[in-house]
Amino acid sequence: MPGLFGGRGADQPWLPRWARRLKITGYALVLMCVVADFAVGTRVTFAPVLAALPVLASAGTRRAAVPAAAGAVACAVLVALASYDVDVPAVVLATAAGTIVATTFFSCAGVMVLAAQERELTKVHTVAEAAQRALLRLVPRRLGPLVMAVRYVAAEAEARIGGDLYEAVPTSYGVRLIIGDVRGKGLAAVETAADVLGVFREAARAEPELAEVAKRLDAALARRSAREDFVTAVLVGVPDAPGLAAVVNCGHPPPLICHAGKCREVIPAVAAPPLGLRGLVDRDYRACPVTFVSGDLMLLYTDGVAEARDAANRFYPLTARVSALRTEDPEALLEDLLADVRTYVGSDLEDDAALLAIRRE
Repeated sequence: MPGLFGGRGADQPWLPRWARRLKITGYALVLMCVVADFAVGTRVTFAPVLAALPVLASAGTRRAAVPAAAGAVACAVLVALASYDVDVPAVVLATAAGTIVATTFFSCAGVMVLAAQERELTKVHTVAEAAQRALLRLVPRRLGPLVMAVRYVAAEAEARIGGDLYEAVPTSYGVRLIIGDVRGKGLAAVETAADVLGVFREAARAEPELAEVAKRLDAALARRSAREDFVTAVLVGVPDAPGLAAVVNCGHPPPLICHAGKCREVIPAVAAPPLGLRGLVDRDYRACPVTFVSGDLMLLYTDGVAEARDAANRFYPLTARVSALRTEDPEALLEDLLADVRTYVGSDLEDDAALLAIRRE
């Protein structure tokens, strides 16, 4: 019975296997107590244990009728025990009956409150998903000379959006891309990410030089004087003509370029500050030309992947692991890479992660 034993019914999600086993064990213990009641004679009763039935039935269900039905069953069994345990004081049986009624009431109330909370949470998720679609729009499979794939993984199971960001826009200067990570978390980080993406979408089409796009983003963040926001980011420009691409690294983990099964990091000649912090250091943003020919794949990522750790607290060896994966198809690469990271960590990621893979056709 799905409602009793915690399988999947129309009203409830799956219970974990350990929870289903624990629930079945509870029913078995109640049954053993009922059998023992009949076995030990008419002077001893285990009737109060029947109050556990509605509590057990409420675990995993979202319908108040399930614990109510379990309470009715418990009352019926109590009547049978009362007719047998003739030497048990009536006050004991009356107390057992009151306990069953009380636990049934509170179990039903708990299920109703939980169901109402989940309905509200579903509404919040719907709004969050709409916000994500507006903020982090899906990139097309093909854009100009590129085949692309993107993945966004939230560290929290209930989360939908966070401070990681990405975008790819076609311009008269070629395809321009950004991936970044906002300092901090929560709604403030989402607001900052929205501002950065809005400025990038306009500046990427207006500025002929990629470094100038980075300066526009930095200036937009610097104007938010009331907030100490900054964003680590990588900007990439891929012209239609094959041969070279441009990379501006603003304090972000370096992208990887894979060619013929070998991957290398794109390390800037001069380190540049994160977006929003250029005014604090005497350094400017510079575009680094990199070879990016037909068949090459570039992987952009955030530190949720680069700083993933195993049980021994060792960082995920991204370059070596990506080199061992197939890089012909960006979609397949990201699927294999995320599976490999989770296997390495032994659990879900502890930080949000965004990945953007592009391959020049």
